[in-house]
Amino acid sequence: MTDRELLELAAKAAGLRLEWDGDPQDWQPMYYEGKTYWRWNPLADNGCALRLVVKLGMAVSVEYNYGSTSVIWGHSGNVRELHGGIPEAKTRRAIVRAAAEIGGEMP
Repeated sequence: MTDRELLELAAKAAGLRLEWDGDPQDWQPMYYEGKTYWRWNPLADNGCALRLVVKLGMAVSVEYNYGSTSVIWGHSGNVRELHGGIPEAKTRRAIVRAAAEIGGEMP
């Protein structure tokens, strides 16, 4: 699944409708709230990722001993991402992957 597909499904889970701004090679995901467009990229922004965790009621466990992050939701949802030396980025990716799974199960 591409990053764009992950972000679109994660946004769906969060109740956001994304629009893509800019040149196709440099697209930025945006959503409209109030009278303003806001950038939204939980793959790159810690704040966006944390808001996604809170909104969807997910539990995040960063496991340095195992070099991975696990994200758990509901009764059986679980995503694990290996760090490979970059725990913050891989933790954000695990969060987005989990949200995308939630979004993918929605009608």
